[in-house]
Amino acid sequence: MSTNNKHFIIDPTTLVRDSLQGLVHANPHLSLDAQQKVVFIKDLASRRSHHVTLLCGGGSGHEPSHAGFVGEGMLTAAVCGHVFASPTSSQVLSCLRRIYSEEMGSLVVIKNYTGDVLNFGRAVERFKSERVHQGKSMPKVTMVVVGDDVGVVNPNDEEEGGVGRRGLAGTVLAYKLAGARAANGDSLEQVKNTIEYVASHTFTIGCALNAASVPGQGMPRSLKENEIEVGMGIHNEPGFEKKTLESADKLIDGLVNHIVKSQPFVKASPSGKGNVVILVNNLGATSNLEMGLVTKLAVEAAASRGLKAVRVLSGTYMTGLAMPGISLSVLVLPDNQQEQQELVALLDQPANCPGWINQAHQVVDAGNTDESAKGPAQSYTPASDPTWERVIETAFNNVVEQEPEITRLDQLMGDGDCGQVLLSGATAIYEASKDKTLPLNDPSAALARISSIVEDAMGGTSGIIYCLFLDGLSQQLHQILKGSQEKSLTAKVWGKATLGALDTLYQYTTARPGHRTLIDALQPFAKTLAETGDIKAALEAADKGAKATATMKPMRGRAVYVGQNDGLADAGAVGLVSVLTGISEALQK
Repeated sequence: MSTNNKHFIIDPTTLVRDSLQGLVHANPHLSLDAQQKVVFIKDLASRRSHHVTLLCGGGSGHEPSHAGFVGEGMLTAAVCGHVFASPTSSQVLSCLRRIYSEEMGSLVVIKNYTGDVLNFGRAVERFKSERVHQGKSMPKVTMVVVGDDVGVVNPNDEEEGGVGRRGLAGTVLAYKLAGARAANGDSLEQVKNTIEYVASHTFTIGCALNAASVPGQGMPRSLKENEIEVGMGIHNEPGFEKKTLESADKLIDGLVNHIVKSQPFVKASPSGKGNVVILVNNLGATSNLEMGLVTKLAVEAAASRGLKAVRVLSGTYMTGLAMPGISLSVLVLPDNQQEQQELVALLDQPANCPGWINQAHQVVDAGNTDESAKGPAQSYTPASDPTWERVIETAFNNVVEQEPEITRLDQLMGDGDCGQVLLSGATAIYEASKDKTLPLNDPSAALARISSIVEDAMGGTSGIIYCLFLDGLSQQLHQILKGSQEKSLTAKVWGKATLGALDTLYQYTTARPGHRTLIDALQPFAKTLAETGDIKAALEAADKGAKATATMKPMRGRAVYVGQNDGLADAGAVGLVSVLTGISEALQK
């Protein structure tokens, strides 16, 4: 699979420190001990006096974890190691000395990785030892290790294996709930109890389309173009399964199923049903568009198994640098209603830190969503017509055939979506025709309905251009046939209506012939059809116009930013010709 080994970097050895300095510049409530790579809140005196202080940390490369969660309502400080490497016990010790609360105590929370457990554990013991040797009382410090990963657990095995369950994005839920309780002034024991509940009732699994490139090191390995790895760790550790990439609905359903079938989940939730919190985490390089889909599918997959998501979190919480992947975390809430409400309230409590996404959960007035607010919709009576159905099917088939070439042209001179967008519109119209939902006995009404279908299916600039043209064509036909006794339309009448529709389109776009757009194919088609009534000649004119765009300088659309077109025809014009070709072929049969 193609990989990206390029990075914004000066020196890999100073990248973490430089990045932390940038974080502090952007967040004035934070301070940085640059030597020890410790980020902490500025208002330490007040925090130490009245609240349990929370310390976390681990290797860098998981941003916003962990320093991004330092702030009011979450963590007091975070200790950062090198990329994918635990901080030293001396770094952690320096942080403990700084943030320890004499009155309330301090809690250390880490992910279950050997280096973190050893280094943070040693720092806790060193801190206790030095306090005792200083003649002070034994400090109130406790450490909780979070291992929420079920990707290292075979759902059918009761043993988790020697490595234990790794800490993943579910750890962020532990930060949030414990941090909110600490902010409320609760005791060390209460904070610890909360974080231990979260640690034992949160279950995470991840998957990735590829490993992540490490600054200064590059790609450790690479998956095939059609491959996905389930269970890949946030440090590029191998997962438990490589398989052919499948449809997202099947993939996400399988991940949720793996969670609920795992022994840790079954132990925590014997009934397998109830209320949960779902956290959908971006591992670093998944688009927000895809994240929305994954979130929808995760909620639906959980609901199908009797798990109701009372809160859904979706965003970038714990990454593996720029790993193209996601992880799903499920927090099983207590059956006791009061305890459940208490945890949800802690989750909803605002936190002032750069990495946490505060959410609003007030009930919104649903009055504005009433269907009546949309206004009256035009109604149509579906009807069949063999000629229309043949035209629609042939045009659809031709678009299917030409889509790869249209996409190729747009990838070279635009944003690459022209072919797929056109195919989406053609598919929607074809399906409506097959489902017998179009008023094909009324050409004007049929075009108006097709315009609405195109708007829903296509979107974008090309979609609205087609819609405006179809709207104009529908109106032109209505005016031409108004009062007419003719039951059929001649080719010249269609041509006249097409020219009128083009005038409608010109009211809303400055694109004209010669600007290297689909107008270069549409205008000669309309003109020739109106003058000759010969659809074959009109198609030849459209095709000639589309081919002529190969020598034109882009004047409209994203191709303007590319400049010269290197002899490539406009994708939109070629796409329109594919539609017109299908129409012409169907009418000549």
